[in-house]
Amino acid sequence: MSGVVEIVDSGLAVSVQDRGRTGYRNIGVPVSGALDPVLMAAANALVGNPSEAAVLEVGLSGPSLKALSGTVRVGLSGEMGAQLVNTRGQVLKVAPGRTATLFPGDILRIGGVSHGVGYVALSGGVQVPEQLGSRSTYLRAAIGGVQGRAPKAGDRLQCEAVRGDPWLESRARAPWHHETGPIRVILGPQEDHFTPQAVANFLTRPYAVTRDMDRMGLRLDGEKLAHNEKGAEIVSDGVAPGTIQVPANGQPIVLMADCQTSGGYPKIATVIRADLPRLAHLRPGDELRFVAVSHAEAAEAVREQMRRLADWVSAIQTFRPPGVIDEAALYGANLICGVVRGDEWQLHGVELSHPFGVQHG
Repeated sequence: MSGVVEIVDSGLAVSVQDRGRTGYRNIGVPVSGALDPVLMAAANALVGNPSEAAVLEVGLSGPSLKALSGTVRVGLSGEMGAQLVNTRGQVLKVAPGRTATLFPGDILRIGGVSHGVGYVALSGGVQVPEQLGSRSTYLRAAIGGVQGRAPKAGDRLQCEAVRGDPWLESRARAPWHHETGPIRVILGPQEDHFTPQAVANFLTRPYAVTRDMDRMGLRLDGEKLAHNEKGAEIVSDGVAPGTIQVPANGQPIVLMADCQTSGGYPKIATVIRADLPRLAHLRPGDELRFVAVSHAEAAEAVREQMRRLADWVSAIQTFRPPGVIDEAALYGANLICGVVRGDEWQLHGVELSHPFGVQHG
């Protein structure tokens, strides 16, 4: 059975995303997809979806969703909560890292993200049409998402209705946290366009995130990185999410999910896959540092991240919200068998002690 939710309020910086659009970068189509695919997988796990199912990514404030048909389960990951307003007028708080179940007429008002991005998963995934193998939104080319754009008030999103017990919610035992410390990078492929001192400064000096940031990239401000005699331009070649370009002004630019597919600035390094999601949680003014690692260390970091995620998912608990009665169990119980009138001792003319200690003589 399908479920339908209506966008009552669109929120800010909300888009439909999945694991991204791969296989088309040769014709200039960016990957797009979730800025934090690990946190997206966590939201999907809460509602029992595959990790790559399409979700709503929230950059600033979340949308308000109203269930129109079917019983819809919603999972929240990231530093954002919500309020569930049911058809009886009750207002219930929904904490981050847990689910809420919407019956037709119920409204879920999702709050702002206190830091970084958050994800809203619907049971069965957000079922907008795929384009080039993905439902991810790429606004600059009007690809994917809801008719190539972000959701707006009045839009209706298809998903799947809850199967089984609608009252059985899920919650994480603890919030998901990424690793801390310097952002790990692999140097190159054009670190030879920089002076040795510039490379050393890149790996030892702090950089601050500027206000010039979006899903395409982050501009950083810090120690100017000097180019050598090879200069600040190259013949355009491929770039990818995580690439760190350095134009003539010497300030690094870290490319993100919606980045272009080629560029003409020297690339001093590339952020490893395991640390790329961490960049999605930076705000203007936040400070970061870089450290170089090997390819082997980068691969092990991804494996460790997947192990941590698997442990997190395995620890998800199911529970019933306070005040919810398990009607199936109630109706399935035999509530009549064994009931007695209480005066059987009189009916049979037998003097017995009353079962509650009252003596009859």
